Amino acid sequence: MVKKGRIFTFFLIVIILGGLISTTIMGIAKEIKLGLDLQGGFEILYQVKPVDEGGVIDDDVLNATVSALNQRVNVLGVSEPYITIEGEDRVRVQLAGVEDQQTARDLLATEAQLTFRDVDDVVKLDGADLQEGGARVTFNEANQPEVAVTLKDANQFGEVTREIRDRAPQGENLLVIWLDYEEGDSFYEEVGKENPKFLSAPTVREVLNTRNVVIQGNFTIDEATFLAEVLNAGALPVQLEELYSNSVGASLGEQAMKNTIFAGFIGVALIFLYMLIFYRFMGTIAVITLSVYIFLVLVIFNWMNAVLTLPGIAALILGVGMAVDANIITYERIKEEIRSGKSIMSAFKAGSRRSLSTILDANITTILAASVLFYYGTSSVQGFAIMLIVSILTSFLTAVYGSRLLLGLWVNSRIFNKKPRMFGVKESEISEL
Repeated sequence: MVKKGRIFTFFLIVIILGGLISTTIMGIAKEIKLGLDLQGGFEILYQVKPVDEGGVIDDDVLNATVSALNQRVNVLGVSEPYITIEGEDRVRVQLAGVEDQQTARDLLATEAQLTFRDVDDVVKLDGADLQEGGARVTFNEANQPEVAVTLKDANQFGEVTREIRDRAPQGENLLVIWLDYEEGDSFYEEVGKENPKFLSAPTVREVLNTRNVVIQGNFTIDEATFLAEVLNAGALPVQLEELYSNSVGASLGEQAMKNTIFAGFIGVALIFLYMLIFYRFMGTIAVITLSVYIFLVLVIFNWMNAVLTLPGIAALILGVGMAVDANIITYERIKEEIRSGKSIMSAFKAGSRRSLSTILDANITTILAASVLFYYGTSSVQGFAIMLIVSILTSFLTAVYGSRLLLGLWVNSRIFNKKPRMFGVKESEISEL
């Protein structure tokens, strides 16, 4: 007797899943964050070095560097920067969708150590004395751009200007403003140059008990804006030496994404076709569960707030192959049981049970390999490893349990009793008991 309720349940599940996927897949795909190899951008690998001789680069310093770089990236308006620590003294920065790469590079690498010094290069004030976020672009009476900064303590600035004003002989009462002063720099060596390293050197004629200081330096609007932004972002606690950089144009990244997605569609379509031809009705179940599998992987990846890269797409397609492999192992077991002369229901139960350990062993070894790649690999390799691990874990829900659930509804309905051809087995292949 055919149990129609199970068949109805099967179609109800398929309709619900189909409706859910068709109505949400495009929105989920658009929300997934793309790496620089898919939307263009650039990445830089920096070696972190101490500012002062004898300084130590430890975990605290590296974390402070990442924090400072994140603040600077916020100035660029990059929505999803990827800044990670690699090894003991390296930091990798990936910025997707950045058009003005040179400005971004300058903003990242500039130490932004602002200092106020006398003509003998003695520090009177530094960046620690500035109000956080207090730098801004202003314009003087001649409509020339300047950078206004806010100090924390007006009295402190008053004492500094008093000291500079009272210097003798006259002519040395200059307050020299430096950005990224380096050991060996000298005001007297720079003052005669057409483009000195210091920003400006105003004469102090009176005591200034104020928190507001204006830096004049014959800036262009872009230069003044850059200076204000880098000061607001904060000084780096280290020096950064660029070891490696890679740039991907937006059009190149877009073309790479189109080609990869097209290749992925072709690969998945061939897999679906193969399953339908060789496994008949079980192949139809596999197509359904694989479609759900791809949908769930994208949902989980988006929920993880992960960044999708070209290696990530490759891992997704590889995961489809892994999920298909789980289906094939199960279906071949079921076919073997049918050929041995067992009933369809008995073959389904025995084949599902005996295939599970094989699938489990294969997937565990792959997860171990992916875990090693994630632990020791760089950013793109880690993206591949994450997507592969997510794919394998998701395949347990779909290719193993989901396939068993859907196929079990039909088998338990008894509609396929004595119909081995629906499972790709000919009557002549069945052993006589």
